[in-house]
Amino acid sequence: MNVSDATELIRDAVGVSAGVWADLGAGTGTFTKALTELLGAGSTVYAVDANARAVRALRELSSSSSGNVQVIALNADFTRPLELPGLVRGGAQLDGILLANALHFVRDAERVLSGLVKQLRPGGRVIVVEYDRREASQWVPYPITASRWPQLAESAGLTEPTITATRPSSYSGILYTGTATRPVARFRTH
Repeated sequence: MNVSDATELIRDAVGVSAGVWADLGAGTGTFTKALTELLGAGSTVYAVDANARAVRALRELSSSSSGNVQVIALNADFTRPLELPGLVRGGAQLDGILLANALHFVRDAERVLSGLVKQLRPGGRVIVVEYDRREASQWVPYPITASRWPQLAESAGLTEPTITATRPSSYSGILYTGTATRPVARFRTH
């Protein structure tokens, strides 16, 4: 997938013009680049991957990125507690989290997603790009179908799970983009 295709796939899901985002399981940065095209000046994207070679490519991207959006490349496993430089440890600081072709590598997606949601500000978004109608394989060991996305999002404490885009995959099946929001606390009046 090229950056233009990735941008179109997530455009409606991102839905904001600026902010602090994390692209988890970023690989060499196709979706990181897409995020930088969609987010406005002053935004930051943490591009996180556990593969050292991928992180080297992400660091090249971060050094060549335009001054409008800062890209910070990190070598880390997003399935474990993350510390993102410049953010308060354990605080809800992110406006968005993108997991493009990443969550299907996680055996316990619900546990991991629930932990990640705690790093989102109220009103922040989680975006997944996953395969629909694809059998488990070495490339997609734990498929998350589009019909499963709403239940997974809600069990992680997210609301308004929606599918915002679909497209045929070059590798078989259908890719979909799902999004959901961390609820904003409502105050009760007496």
